[in-house]
Amino acid sequence: MTTAPQSAAQPEPLWRPGPDRIAGARITRFHRWAAERHGAPAPASGDPVADYAALHQWSVDDLGVFWKAVTEWFDVRFGTPYDTVLADTSMPGARWFPGATLNYAEHALRAGQDPDRADRPALLYVDETHDPAPVTWSELRSQVGSLAAELRRIGVCPGDRVSGYVPNIPQAVVALLATAAVGAVWTSCAPDFGARSVLDRFQQVEPVVLFTVDGYRYGGKEHDRRETVAELRRELPTLRAVVHIPLLGTPAPEGALEWSDLTSADTEPVFEQVPFDHPLWVLYSSGTTGLPKAIVQSQGGILIEHLKQAGLHCDLGPEDRFFWYTSTGWMMWNFLVSGLLVGATVVLYDGSPGHPDTAAQWRIAERTGTTVFGTSAAYVMACRKAGLHPARDLDLSAVKCVATTGSPLPPDGFRWLHEEAAGPDGDLWIASVSGGTDVCSCFAGAVPTLPVHIGELQAPCLGTDLQAWDPNGKPVTDEVGELVITNPMPSMPVRFWNDPDGSRYHDSYFDMYPGVWRHGDWITRTSRGSVVIHGRSDSTLNRQGVRMGSADIYETVERLPEIKESLVIGLELPNGGYWMPLFVHLAPGAVLDDALRDRIKRTIREQLSPRHVPDDIIEAPGVPHTLTGKRIEVPVKRLLQGTPLDKAVNPGSVDDLGLLRFYERVANERVANERLATDRAE
Repeated sequence: MTTAPQSAAQPEPLWRPGPDRIAGARITRFHRWAAERHGAPAPASGDPVADYAALHQWSVDDLGVFWKAVTEWFDVRFGTPYDTVLADTSMPGARWFPGATLNYAEHALRAGQDPDRADRPALLYVDETHDPAPVTWSELRSQVGSLAAELRRIGVCPGDRVSGYVPNIPQAVVALLATAAVGAVWTSCAPDFGARSVLDRFQQVEPVVLFTVDGYRYGGKEHDRRETVAELRRELPTLRAVVHIPLLGTPAPEGALEWSDLTSADTEPVFEQVPFDHPLWVLYSSGTTGLPKAIVQSQGGILIEHLKQAGLHCDLGPEDRFFWYTSTGWMMWNFLVSGLLVGATVVLYDGSPGHPDTAAQWRIAERTGTTVFGTSAAYVMACRKAGLHPARDLDLSAVKCVATTGSPLPPDGFRWLHEEAAGPDGDLWIASVSGGTDVCSCFAGAVPTLPVHIGELQAPCLGTDLQAWDPNGKPVTDEVGELVITNPMPSMPVRFWNDPDGSRYHDSYFDMYPGVWRHGDWITRTSRGSVVIHGRSDSTLNRQGVRMGSADIYETVERLPEIKESLVIGLELPNGGYWMPLFVHLAPGAVLDDALRDRIKRTIREQLSPRHVPDDIIEAPGVPHTLTGKRIEVPVKRLLQGTPLDKAVNPGSVDDLGLLRFYERVANERVANERLATDRAE
């Protein structure tokens, strides 16, 4: 194993929270309360780092007590009481709060019962005009109540699946909450997904209702999806009802119900009290090979995990406005909606992240008064390359935190946010977070009381026993290791859909270390308690025994202005050799000549490691991604190893299949060249 790259070690933090921020943070108040009521170590050191470390250790050592404290702190309403907090700690198979019943939607809507808040916005909807449109708490509660009653009238029962082919619009939130209120199981895809991608997901779960739009607007253009919707209706024989949402203003197709007819009654919602482990929704893995994994998460598990994450780690409350750039096909949409659990106003944006220009997301933050601003590391780096100055050019005074996920935020991203997104006093909390669809939450990331070090996540999250393990299953510090979770989390999957014996679930996480969750990321736990993410361990670059995450290569190479995006692959060869090509997608006007190749190699050699200088640097027309925007590394590796395209990747899981044909040609040319060389040698 190798030590973490030098870029991860920062003797001085980039930012420290001031005394007022620490004292006012909800996690500080929770810590004091948990010490008084539940035996947590009292925050007596005066050192926020030591205080959080002690609180975190208690939260994983006394797991049942910690989660009981979370339910009490956030006043979780149980329809029937629980027998015990954690009846079985096995992974997989943990049993949380047996005997308890509750409802996620009831908690998401309870701010609407406060007369002082009923007319305040629960949602702020923004499209590409950037004009916010509010939905008040009373309106949201009424629409959910009306739709839930109509779902029951249609015959939707607890456990039935309800699907949405919808963008990030208020109707999607209403449909999710109404589904949860009934005790049915929600699942969604964004309308930019093609029919095959949607069917690969929805056909697994056999929905009885489909909510759908007629199209969507993106990049200043309208995209008609009526033909795709018609195909979905034909190929989903279990549908009892289709609900038409006329985002582009078209009439409902024959046999479809009108959204407005189902949500116009002023109806108080009725919340089905379901067991703690009752399914809330089905999320899908990227599914780059085979069908996507259909991941089932529970009403109770998501409720308490998201209360903890939103309320304690993101420091969200009723005075906040919570934005995250996402689509309904990514887990961050589900997490965004959970901002309602703590009474925050949720900002929904439906449109291109860069329309009409790269500053679009910052402009939305200004227009909506966003306080916690969530985006992707890729967007931050695009802003840096575009030379933006958002804090100078816009009023971002309300923004107290910028959070990023999707991929590790490079050190230059931290610096750019600190210099260009913070106000004159530099008081901007930068929270790089990391987790997964698999738990619909974070393993490590935001802690409002801790300092921020460049290139690092602040700390593991409470209740999450995050460790870095070597191949022998031993925890390591200040070394790269496998990300493992050694205790259960409430939001871990209840099961996978259509996995009756649990074998696919087991093989996905528990195959390497029995009884311990292996997530598939390389991380470093630093001696000061922070976390560095190095990329996926199944696409690790391993040269001469020295491992490096692909994210380290990307962060270094993509600092160069000529490089728009890159993809690095490490290939073990049959003869014992190792081939490491670097594919580069160039910025407009850039040319991959010998001078640029030399500069790329020199940059990697000097800033990372001479062992990880690529063997070949190849210009590519683009970098393929999953439908949730993650670089596709393993399928490209399979292509380069000679696997046919139809076996290397599920075509419906890729944003641009044509790009993969380029990598297939590279593989074929390489095989042909090897054969030619062999023939000449003979």
